[in-house]
Amino acid sequence: MPAPTGGAWDAVAVAEMNARFAGAHPGAILRAAVTELFPGDIALVSSFGAESALLLQLLAEIDPTTPILFLDTGKHFMETLMYRDILAGRFEFTDLRSLDPDPVAIAEQDPDGTLWSTNPDLCCQLRKIDPLTRALAPFGAWITGRKRYQSGARAALPHVELLDGRIKVNPLAHWSAADIEAGFRQYKLPQHPLVYDGFKSIGCQPCTIRVAANQDARAGRWSGSDKTECGIHRTPDGTNPDTN
Repeated sequence: MPAPTGGAWDAVAVAEMNARFAGAHPGAILRAAVTELFPGDIALVSSFGAESALLLQLLAEIDPTTPILFLDTGKHFMETLMYRDILAGRFEFTDLRSLDPDPVAIAEQDPDGTLWSTNPDLCCQLRKIDPLTRALAPFGAWITGRKRYQSGARAALPHVELLDGRIKVNPLAHWSAADIEAGFRQYKLPQHPLVYDGFKSIGCQPCTIRVAANQDARAGRWSGSDKTECGIHRTPDGTNPDTN
């Protein structure tokens, strides 16, 4: 599928891409996005969390020069930072970008580092949403690792989305937890160290807890509140369906 005239994607083009990718292997979706649809104009946003290694493996097989964007919030588990470095070395990515929050904004609005406990939405805005918005500015598309099975709010997640003129590609959207586990075994991928300690979804240390085996994968994020997402994933109407 060639890029639209003038490079502007619209709802029709997105629908065509979703029809094309229905049931396709994530590797095929990723290859089309990186080499055909958005060459030189796409980045992968990775949390280096519990399931991140599989998508990184698939991308490394296609183009390890693709920019990898990591939100270094200053609140990560040390295990996450170690895992990031291990995977970056394993896959030999040449353009891993660490996105830091604006130090001036942090000094003004979170001087003692406890904003996460009093206003988690603002904390995510400062440490995740704002840095990612700045980093994505040069790109026409970005890749996420979201999947439908992770929570009820993601049950209808498409492979391709359009937001503010930028494309989001979700190659793993249709894969189940069993598919992900099989992929880890196939590629002999190392698990995030905290997976062995009962963490299914791993974010910032103050806002992440262990969950029971039968709980939703994201039940350990912002436990005890209605918040289930940091807010970087909005819909075209400006809402965030993952926060409910």
